[in-house]
Amino acid sequence: MKVVRTIGNQALLSREKTLFLCSKRTPIGLYEYIFRWTDSLTEKDCIACFNSTEMESEVLKALLVARIPTVLFVMNRFTDVNNIQIEIALRERRLAIVVLRRDEPKGKGMTPRLRNEYVLSICQHVVCGYVNKNGSVFGLLAGRNNVERLIDDRQALKVAEPDFRYERWTVAQDKVLLRMFYADMGIHAIHKQLHRSYSTVYTRIRSITQPEEVLKGREFEDFVLSLFDVQEGGNLVLQEWQGDKSSGLIQPENNSNPDFVFRYGQVEFAIECKWRRSLQQDLGKELFTASNIESYKKFAETRHMPVTIILGVGGEPSNPELMYRIPLETITSIISGDASITAFLIPVRTFDASTFVCKKEPVGKAYTIEEMRKHYSNAYKSWSVADDELLITLYKGGKSIKELSCTFQRHKGAIQSRIRKLLDTGEQ
Repeated sequence: MKVVRTIGNQALLSREKTLFLCSKRTPIGLYEYIFRWTDSLTEKDCIACFNSTEMESEVLKALLVARIPTVLFVMNRFTDVNNIQIEIALRERRLAIVVLRRDEPKGKGMTPRLRNEYVLSICQHVVCGYVNKNGSVFGLLAGRNNVERLIDDRQALKVAEPDFRYERWTVAQDKVLLRMFYADMGIHAIHKQLHRSYSTVYTRIRSITQPEEVLKGREFEDFVLSLFDVQEGGNLVLQEWQGDKSSGLIQPENNSNPDFVFRYGQVEFAIECKWRRSLQQDLGKELFTASNIESYKKFAETRHMPVTIILGVGGEPSNPELMYRIPLETITSIISGDASITAFLIPVRTFDASTFVCKKEPVGKAYTIEEMRKHYSNAYKSWSVADDELLITLYKGGKSIKELSCTFQRHKGAIQSRIRKLLDTGEQ
């Protein structure tokens, strides 16, 4: 484990530090014990923490709101660039963000433990919130004598919060809650301001704000849109932007349509945006469900335009680690395993509208490779094994040469030539 970058006040690293650790899925009834500790801290303290679980995130917010000097450790890169409390703390020099990276991968799934061991080695004290005896934190702290536990086993078993008399939420209280929520002040600050239990605040936040997955989806849509050169009077026009609107279990029918419809010159095309923190092994279970695929196909046939899936994976929705450009007609092959999703991996931030539409072919025989690639972005590029497999699969599935030309961004003649070669030589 090594330090890649330090953001903020590096002088905090030389101070005596207390590391906060907590197991995942801390029962909300135990929040009181943990925040009782954060309230006892002063500006003379210096707390080291992470931000990878819900409890860690809430403790970080509580520390920043209370103006406690803090050292935040993150892996690979810092992504929470729009957090208001972090911006204020950096400006006031009471926060240091340390970006860590493993020197060499040494086994699958070990990064969190290696990170924890490294940070433990540079901190003088450890404070633990909830510790699950079956979790990694319990084993990590075994045998250490500089550990203070905020919650004992008896308290962990009794997780009920103090009784608060139920009162209807007023409009004024909702305004306060929303203002504090969007200022990244965290559940503890809202609890103290409104004198509501943590579970009540948590429930109210979820009931009057959009679910986290919806917010992340919208954030990724904003990111994808920023990659297209949409300008007033330009060739590329954003014609439709589908919003996620629903009320409980009632959803409008067109909510299943792709997110964007663009017009490039005289040609229209649709984009569906999806972001996931990681890819599931079964892509058809949640990412490309049968109902979604059917909706997109119906849209493509009704509107007479191609539909492309832009998939972001890892990082944050506003800054994904990986991106995939997946034509709708290839989804079934990916789910079945006939084609690999890695064949559709594209560099982040490097595509434009011309790769989504088929334009008029160059006229005449005298043209350069550069001129041909203005019309077909993959012209004269080598065919990969995955491309060959997908080409034959789609061709045998009934796709026309014109459709294949659009999908692979190659001249129709190149498509026909490759199909003949693969079938005649028996490469498939």
